[in-house]
Amino acid sequence: MLQTPITTKITEADLLRLGASDNLFEIIDGEIIEMQPVGVQHSDIAGNTYDILKPFARANKLGEVRMDSLIFVLHADKEGGIRKTRIPDVSFVRRGRLSKDFDRSRPFPGAPDLAVEVVSPDESADELLAKIRDYFAYGTDEVWVLYSEQKELHQYIRDENNIRVFRGETIFTSALFPGLSIKIADLFIIPEVG
Repeated sequence: MLQTPITTKITEADLLRLGASDNLFEIIDGEIIEMQPVGVQHSDIAGNTYDILKPFARANKLGEVRMDSLIFVLHADKEGGIRKTRIPDVSFVRRGRLSKDFDRSRPFPGAPDLAVEVVSPDESADELLAKIRDYFAYGTDEVWVLYSEQKELHQYIRDENNIRVFRGETIFTSALFPGLSIKIADLFIIPEVG
């Protein structure tokens, strides 16, 4: 994924103003990085994941599942400058992590419990690894990386030294969603056109 860095000190108010545009931005080490738009296939795969997780999480009162564009503020300095944010393609936050009086117009203060990233064709291995490391450094429990061409889900679990790879008709489960079984092929269904 090509990224255009812009260096500045940015506050939450600045971040929200940036978010008012049609473009998405992440903050990496205090630099504003404009995210590149994605293609239909990328959106389809993220949507499939969301469509599977959201009703299950809601029915079981596990927490909230979100599509991309939700900003997670991973790190802010003592002066209120935002140093690091991420915007996963799909995310899950366990129930009870936000107080009832939290202003829901603000970015999420912290890391998601689950971050799902659909790999873009131009995204480098270094960029992907940086995202995974950021999520885990700030408290994410699991990261799922979906590879559209290979039709694989790579599951990373915090504090484990292995990557679990799932493909095809494999049934996938996660401790974050007890009782849910996902057939990996269902994540990669592309709707027929016309």
